[in-house]
Amino acid sequence: MFRKQYLIFILLVSVPFLSKAQAKPKFTFNHAAIYVTDLKRTGDFYTQVIGLDTIPEPFHDGRHIWLDIGFGRQMHIIQGAEKEKEYFQNNHLCFNTPDVIGFTKLLEKKSITWVDAKGNPNKITTRIDGVLQVFLKDPDGYWIEVNNAK
Repeated sequence: MFRKQYLIFILLVSVPFLSKAQAKPKFTFNHAAIYVTDLKRTGDFYTQVIGLDTIPEPFHDGRHIWLDIGFGRQMHIIQGAEKEKEYFQNNHLCFNTPDVIGFTKLLEKKSITWVDAKGNPNKITTRIDGVLQVFLKDPDGYWIEVNNAK
């Protein structure tokens, strides 16, 4: 009888521990980071073209700019890349705005080329769900999608 009660006690005590240990950890998105050749040029692009606000960064070493991308999330720009690289358009960051057409007018004013999803210059894609989207590159060649998704 003692063995049976002891075994039941061990199982009851172990089950909550085992279920927590086997639980899938929960992750949330914190930040994206890009490695760039010219910190000021890229920082100016993201603040003046994309319209992101800078936030305090802890390093204070002149090699980092942190940007607020909404909902407590951040984008980190890090100085130090030796050269710009080529990236695939499908590998991109995406920002949204209620006024994609107005955004393309800003790009025109700043002489920045954008493309549609197929790579056609100065064209806007209308996705099957009605969302408008354009793609452009930042100064280091990272692709950015801008759309009006809700």
